[in-house]
Amino acid sequence: MVLSDFARYPLLFGPSPVHPLDRMSDHLGGARIWAKREDCNSGLAFGGNKTRKLEYLVPDALAQGATHLVSIGGVQSNHTRQVAAVAARLGLKARLVQESWVDWPDAVNDRVGNILLSRIMGADVELVEAGFGIGFKESWERALEQIRAEGGVPYAIPAGASDHRLGGLGFANWAYEVEHQEQELGVFFDTIVVCTVTGSTHAGMIAGFAGQDRARRVLGIDASARIDETRAQVEKIARNTAELIGLRRELRDEEINVIEGWAGDYYGIPVASTLAAIRLTGRLEGVILDPVYEGKSMAALIELVETGEIGPDSNVLYAHLGGQPALNAYSALFKNR
Repeated sequence: MVLSDFARYPLLFGPSPVHPLDRMSDHLGGARIWAKREDCNSGLAFGGNKTRKLEYLVPDALAQGATHLVSIGGVQSNHTRQVAAVAARLGLKARLVQESWVDWPDAVNDRVGNILLSRIMGADVELVEAGFGIGFKESWERALEQIRAEGGVPYAIPAGASDHRLGGLGFANWAYEVEHQEQELGVFFDTIVVCTVTGSTHAGMIAGFAGQDRARRVLGIDASARIDETRAQVEKIARNTAELIGLRRELRDEEINVIEGWAGDYYGIPVASTLAAIRLTGRLEGVILDPVYEGKSMAALIELVETGEIGPDSNVLYAHLGGQPALNAYSALFKNR
């Protein structure tokens, strides 16, 4: 099979926009930096990278006669918010297990941002005390069983839509989308920078770009603070996705780059470089980043350019995956300039 053989349910406006970050590039004095904006990709609840993945899961859910989309994430999960939006769009119910993945002391953490939007869209939200983990969780399995016992037909969507047979297809298609946009813009992006945690965004990119003729680096910036677990997940999903879309060769180890250094000690807790990157990007470009994912991947991009690891002749594409609603739960960090 090839990617075009898989059914896709349209949830996006079309290709997500690409634009230069000229003031950021000038400020850093090295590579030219561009952004591809998954936060602007859809009219569904502020969009984001998971909406692109869900385009490939929806036909499977509908074919199975699903009555519920059932997923899991942290209290401020961008993914579960996007699942709630897609369920509303389809006329299905959403059951969301929201675990306490982040030990963050904000008093309104469970009432603002992503979880607020999910409730507005009619999702059934279950708050569960359980720590961070990207694997299958008992709380999620219980939710699936409960819906079955009540006569419903649940469609299981793991955290980040990642550890799912079809989870990498959305960003394999993103890689083809980038190739077409490069032709239109007259530019080649030799380096892609993307945040990675549950893995399928980065993994899908790896599989998609592997089928193209031109060598480029896809740098996955770990934000999980569990580098070995994340690297193994990315590798597994990338190899499975490459086989699924008919790559006809094995992925090379050097094509799978998961880099640590900007996650801090814990998932979901911003560090000094995160906040500096958020402020710099906002002040130079008017582009808003979140403190869980994008602030960390932008911090990495900035340092890699400043140190010359990304060379001055590079054209860098920064994958903006969305997630800004979570800023509401981190407002105390920005009370002073």
